[in-house]
Amino acid sequence: MSEYAINNSIRTLRFLYNEMTQKQLADAIGVTRQTVMAIEANKYSPSLEVAFKIAAVFKLPLEEVFQYRATNT
Repeated sequence: MSEYAINNSIRTLRFLYNEMTQKQLADAIGVTRQTVMAIEANKYSPSLEVAFKIAAVFKLPLEEVFQYRATNT
């Protein structure tokens, strides 16, 4: 049976976006650096609002920042 997980490309996008720090991204979207760190590490799934804010910072569609994929268990 497959389970699903949300993965993201935030770390790569931050690097490509003038090497943005986690703190800079956090400030841009109104959360703490620890929240960005947890989302980036796939330890926490962001709210829909935060996910859209992150995508907006990088000027990308949501599905280019976040992926919802099956994991084999």
